[in-house]
Amino acid sequence: MNEEELNISIRKFLKMVGVSAQREIEHAVARAVQEGAIAGTESFPARMTLEIAGLRLKVDFEGEIRTSSQDAAP
Repeated sequence: MNEEELNISIRKFLKMVGVSAQREIEHAVARAVQEGAIAGTESFPARMTLEIAGLRLKVDFEGEIRTSSQDAAP
């Protein structure tokens, strides 16, 4: 196994996922604000699943997407 090649391919994959996911979330938030579905001051629970069938890996990651600062007054 080539550790360097493995690390490079993992980093490329994670960069692609991160950039693409951020873009999709930003577009979804902008669309929801424009449609009046949200005010833009909400927080949303978020979950992402990483699955690599060939390695029998399936891991869920959970977090929160906030559309405004926690410190901001309502």
